[in-house]
This record gives sequence, C-alpha cells and structure tokens, in this order.
Amino acid sequence: MLTQFHRLDLNLLRVLVAIDRCRSVTEAGRLMALSQPATSNALGRLRQAFDDPLFVRGAGGLMPTPLAERIVPVAARHLESLEAALTEPEAFDPLRSAAEWRLSLSDLGEMVFLPPIADAVLREAPRTRLTNVAVPAERVADSLGRREIDLAIGVMDPKQRGLRSTLLFRERYMALSSRDSPAAWRQRAGFDEAALVVASPTATYHQGIAESLERHELAHRIVVRARHYASIPDLVSRGQLVAIVPEMFAKMACEQRPLAMWPVPLKMPPYDVGMVWHAATDADTAQAWLRERVLRLFGRTAAAKPAGRSRATQAAGRGAPP
Repeated sequence: MLTQFHRLDLNLLRVLVAIDRCRSVTEAGRLMALSQPATSNALGRLRQAFDDPLFVRGAGGLMPTPLAERIVPVAARHLESLEAALTEPEAFDPLRSAAEWRLSLSDLGEMVFLPPIADAVLREAPRTRLTNVAVPAERVADSLGRREIDLAIGVMDPKQRGLRSTLLFRERYMALSSRDSPAAWRQRAGFDEAALVVASPTATYHQGIAESLERHELAHRIVVRARHYASIPDLVSRGQLVAIVPEMFAKMACEQRPLAMWPVPLKMPPYDVGMVWHAATDADTAQAWLRERVLRLFGRTAAAKPAGRSRATQAAGRGAPP
C-alpha cells in the first residue's frame, strides 16, 4: 500500500479527496485553484507514494481503485476534522471550564478591580481560578506575548506590536482627608499650606500627581510618600494630612471609613484606564469571555484597537492599574 509516507503532505491528500469528488483532474484543479499540470503532478506523487494508480479512466470519468475507495473516506474525515479544529474556535462553557485567569494588576488595581472581577467571574464560571501576577511594568508586553498573563488593566501606554487595547474609562484625581480637616484646604490658598501624602508604589505610574505638584511648586509640601495605597486611608484619618488619589479609590475609602473626598484645587490632568491583551488571543472564546466581563464592569467606552503610537492605544506599556 503506502510505501513512501514521507512523500505525503496535507495538500496531496486534499488533491486525492478532490479528484475522488470530481472524478476529473481538471475539475479537481479548479476546485482547489490549481492548474491542470499541478494537479496531474500531485496525482503522480500520490500514485508513487501509494504504489497504486488510485484512479483509472472509465466511462463516467476517473474511477477509484479499491485502494482509493478505502483510503479516500478516511482522508476526507480527517481533513474535515483538522480544518474544523484549526478554523473554528472552541466554544467556552463557563459552567464547566477550569481555566486559570492570570491578570496583571498593581496594588491599587488589586484593591479596585480584583474584587468585582472575582465576584462576576466566579459567579458565572465557578470552577475557574483568578491569579494576580502583578508583572513589573517593563515586562507586561513580553508577558502577554509569552502567555504568562492573559490581561493587564490600568494606566498604560502600549507601543509594542501585537497588542490590543480598550479604553475602559477616564479617571480624575481627588483629595482625600479626614472629615474634620480644615475647610481652608479646599481652596487653593489653604491647600498650598496643607501637608500632603502621595503613594509611590513601584508598579504604578501616576506621574501626573508629582508632575502637577512640581508645576504648581508644591512638591515641597509632600511630607509622606507611601509605598502602597492601602496605608493612605489610615494616614489621612488622623487629620494632619491630605492625599491626592484616584477618584475610584477615594470613593472606596470613604465607603469604608469616615473620610471626606473633594476636588483638588489645582489643575490636574485626567488619565485613561484601559485593558490590554495580546492579539494572539483575539479569537480565543475563553479570553473573549473574560474581556467582556471586564468591559461590563468598568467599560464606559469599548472600542478595541491595535496597539501603536496613537493615543487611542493607551493601555499597556506602563503596565499598571491606577
């Protein structure tokens, strides 16, 4: 039967099936967008590999030999299965999936984003698992490409090719203080005299805060620099300090403690919060399901775009949530 298996490839098997279907070398070539000489050459290679004529001329066109009648249905089934596996994305069943989602969130991102994401995901996909890998900023793009993480959420600016990003929402900074903090702090003149606390975690990039304070010549008013946002509420609750923090964090802190949030009496630019993934997972139904849950929770705008040098792609290079 098959004496030279190494001479076969998928295209030859596709020619074999096409000739059996069309019973004509010419028509099989048209079906596969091949020339008649190319199709004839493929048939010759098949005959040599199987050491059998495979098809012989008959009254109604080419007729399969007994060997061809036996192997063509098997080849056709396997080609169809292979095509389906390669072209149709596997359906994602949240109730049965045991996927482990790997996110990249900073300490603030873990506080703000992880609880609602975990609640939403585990309610619909109870057998899945969530891990915050917290990849360093400079490794986010590489980690997405290596599939070490599935998704990054935060203040980011991807420049690398092969990344996709979606702007979730635009955020602003707020002042956070104790409820009985001096009323004068809410005005520019009084704010200039306030003692400030800012968070400077290594995985988060809120350069806007420091840059704005430098621009307003208030950098010298920073008296405490915290490593993590988690300590900020306790620091300001004692009444001596005022913090400049993202609005989402300020709202969360005020819900948990008797604190006050109010507009910073300085011109401070807003910032964009986005999510980023690798283009290789665009068609992955499980990954698409996860991204859709994040969009439902936080998306105020949701136009996914390839990462590049435009502002529309702000979502991964700095690699950290707000």
